[in-house]
Amino acid sequence: MIGRQARWNAVRIALTTVYLMVGWVLFTWTVDPAFLLIGLGFSFIVALLTYSLFIEQEEASRRTLIPRVHLLVVYAAVLIFEMYVASFRVLWNILRGRINPGVVHFRTRLSSDIARVALTNSITLTPGTITLDLDDDHLIVHWLDARTTHSKYAGELVKGSYERILKRIWT
Repeated sequence: MIGRQARWNAVRIALTTVYLMVGWVLFTWTVDPAFLLIGLGFSFIVALLTYSLFIEQEEASRRTLIPRVHLLVVYAAVLIFEMYVASFRVLWNILRGRINPGVVHFRTRLSSDIARVALTNSITLTPGTITLDLDDDHLIVHWLDARTTHSKYAGELVKGSYERILKRIWT
C-alpha cells in the first residue's frame, strides 16, 4: 500500500509534468508526435527534479492547483474588457489634465498563492495601475487616478471584479 506522502508526491510530479508540457506546447507551437514525446520526456525529468519548487508540500487542496477552465475563459474576457475600458479612462484623464497619482494599500481575500499572483498581474496589466508589492494578502498598488486612500474602498475600485472571479477559479 502506497503511503499518503508518496501519493501526494506522485500527484505533485504529475501536475508539474502537465504544467510543463502545456508550456512546451505553447513555446514550440506544434503537435508533431515526435516533439510531443520529447516534450513529455523533458517535462517529466524536470518535474522529477523540481516538483517541490512548483507545488509546495502544504498545498494540499487540489482546487488551488487545478483551476476551473470555463471560468478562466470568462476571466480572460473580463480582463481584456477592463484593460480597454481603463486605457480609455487613462487617456481621457490625461487629456483633461486630471491625474491624481497615489499609492494605495489594501488586502485581498484570496487564499491561494496562484490566485494572488494572477490578481497582482491583472492589476499591473490594467492601464493606470501597477502592483508594487504583494506580501501574503497585503497589496501595495500605484494608482494613476487615486480617487481615495481609504484602503477598503480603494481595494474595491482597483481589484474590481478580478478578485470575485479569481476566488471562484482557484478556491
